[in-house]
Amino acid sequence: MTERGDLIVLRPEGLYCPAGDFHIDPWRPVARAVLTHAHADHARLGHAAYLATAISQGVLRARLGDDITLQGVDYGEAVTLNGVRVSLHPAGHVLGSAQVRLEHGGCVWVVSGDYFASGVEGDANPTCAPFEPLRCHCFITESTFGLPIYRWRAQASVQREINAWWQANADAGRASLLMGYAFGKSQRLLAGLDPSIGPIAAHGAVENVNVAYRAAGIALAPTQRVDQLSRAELQRALVLAPPSVQNSAWARRLGPDASDAFASGWMRLRGARRRRGVDRGFVLSDHADWPGLQRTIRATGAERVIVTHGYEAVMVRWLQQQGLQAEAFATEYGDDAIEADAGAAATTEGAPS
Repeated sequence: MTERGDLIVLRPEGLYCPAGDFHIDPWRPVARAVLTHAHADHARLGHAAYLATAISQGVLRARLGDDITLQGVDYGEAVTLNGVRVSLHPAGHVLGSAQVRLEHGGCVWVVSGDYFASGVEGDANPTCAPFEPLRCHCFITESTFGLPIYRWRAQASVQREINAWWQANADAGRASLLMGYAFGKSQRLLAGLDPSIGPIAAHGAVENVNVAYRAAGIALAPTQRVDQLSRAELQRALVLAPPSVQNSAWARRLGPDASDAFASGWMRLRGARRRRGVDRGFVLSDHADWPGLQRTIRATGAERVIVTHGYEAVMVRWLQQQGLQAEAFATEYGDDAIEADAGAAATTEGAPS
């Protein structure tokens, strides 16, 4: 793609704003990085200076180190970078997640980052600021779940299923191991758990992030460490942990009869559930589903849409059928990587959830 005066172009380092001389979520070291959120595929070490939401600073410093040069701004607060007006707006994905709005020369572009905009009216992530549609001339959208098969049910309904699974396990005297990404997914799950069923324990990787969420004022149910629970308590407990613990020595501490489950948008695929090999798969994602992507793109009023980070070809084809100018930015998180993550049920931290 030629630069032709575009506000954002694709460079080897990632998305780049030539007019402002900064990158957005770059994957190689740069002088100035504007970050949409703190997941590992968007926030990386090695940049000289960072700009992100103020509320995400705790998680970013915990993940990247206290010594990074980080400027935090409130949602909607504008800063000017070499003549480009930049502001960050809620994306509804995880704590502090943001869309990046750029305004220059009378033109407005928005880079979505990862966002949760459900096809279910009124559905929102309770652990972060809800997604805010932004009007723009060009919208750069993620498409992690950009296939018609991905349609989420209301998350309250899924949380009720999780609590019912936990209750049945507790009544049978077996621990419940609920796996989800340590940052974002685990806190969203925790916000929907019913603590009257039994004690809730958290793996250290999850608890480290819980601390940052609580410090930011997010209400989460109390959690304990597994080794703080008596054997009787453990038999009624729900344990939150990252996917990497499955079949590990750590997980075996929960007892031979423990039931395990995995919460992810990938659980919408029967093959992914089978390959994961868990007792239950709960379809709960922090990304927009197919109807959510469509609704969001329409709400922006953008005449031009650039698709990235997912099933780009399918989304581009649909957009062109709607009469929009559409193209894709091919990144390391494009179609091939998404297919690989789906096949492996997205086991790594920072992968699509």
